[in-house]
Amino acid sequence: MEHLEFSKLFQGFYTLFTSEAHIMYTRIFLIFLGLLLVYLGKKGVLEPLLMIPMGLGMATINAATMIMPDGAHGNLFVDPLASDINQLLYLLQIDFLQPIYTFTFSNGLIACFIFMGIGTMLDISYILRKPFSSMFLAVCAELGTFLAVPIAIFFGFSIKDAASAAMVGGADGPMVLFTALNLSKNLFVPITVVAYLYLGLTYGGYPYLIRLLIPKKLRGIEMVKPKEKPKPISAGVKLAFASVLCVLLCLMFPVAGPLFFSLFIGIAIRESGLTHVQNFIEGPLLYGSTFFLGSLLGILCEAHLILNPQILKLLIVGIIALLLSGIGGILGGYIMYFIYKGNYNPVIGIAGVSCVPTTAKVAQKEVHKVNPQSMILAEALGANISGVITTAIIAGLYITFFA
Repeated sequence: MEHLEFSKLFQGFYTLFTSEAHIMYTRIFLIFLGLLLVYLGKKGVLEPLLMIPMGLGMATINAATMIMPDGAHGNLFVDPLASDINQLLYLLQIDFLQPIYTFTFSNGLIACFIFMGIGTMLDISYILRKPFSSMFLAVCAELGTFLAVPIAIFFGFSIKDAASAAMVGGADGPMVLFTALNLSKNLFVPITVVAYLYLGLTYGGYPYLIRLLIPKKLRGIEMVKPKEKPKPISAGVKLAFASVLCVLLCLMFPVAGPLFFSLFIGIAIRESGLTHVQNFIEGPLLYGSTFFLGSLLGILCEAHLILNPQILKLLIVGIIALLLSGIGGILGGYIMYFIYKGNYNPVIGIAGVSCVPTTAKVAQKEVHKVNPQSMILAEALGANISGVITTAIIAGLYITFFA
């Protein structure tokens, strides 16, 4: 009964806001929102590589359709729902971003490219030195990914759509895209758009969450380092660990094999000393993929998509998921603080939210403001990298059980 009432409520909003006048107002709003994203990206408040092309794409597409009857598609568009072969071949010839969307976005390839690039930048020695604390914080920081599922079901989503929307709590865009592509083909475009819009909140909003939940005295804790410098972990050990873990995860969750392979092949290339390949993957491939992903997401943010009645519910579920994940990570940090009898900075916990390396940098930045002598970045990166692996495992679980 409650579900029906919610559905009626959102349907009422949809009817109210989809009149011609409201579509026009929505386009105007999205133009200014897009320009704001460009500005915030330029200022460094949000991730510039993603937000500048996304913001400009959002502003452009809504300006281009402002006076078109019923938002008629021009050749700036991509059609995310094209399924007929003849229609798709036609669109590939006239829509200039359609080939990039069809051959990289809608099949998850662009997510795998980005994950591969992330892998080449990860130093897993942080995990190998402190595996328990790193993985524990990563699991705690998945609180939103788990709790958002029943919340999304309460809002009327199916179990598949709920799992896809809940993945926003992992703060890992490629993972959200890949999960939604497997579980929610009808909603994977708006879910991905919402996910990437909210990723900026991890950089802009999490500092306030840290200050709200962790007193200044605890934020400034300077952790006592061991007297003896830890022995460096060899590249061979890290390569063996990455290879064995990749095989084990693919055995357990074969549907997420492309994600695991992409992440761990990046790590393997890094540890194998293949410098030229590593430079290509973490440079042109990663930055090019991120740029085109941002551009496509911006172009897809047209008024009709944003006014979809499901979008409002996705916005609510997404923000709840990210908030709960941040709270879960901080709670994990407090638990570690008590386990280590005060020799642990609880701010590290929020780095378990797997937005690499944003949340680790946010944690270090907030600690540095209180105590410039306190260096927690190594521990934060360990939790951060573990968060990536944990989020991939949860994606594999959801796809395995709900597909």
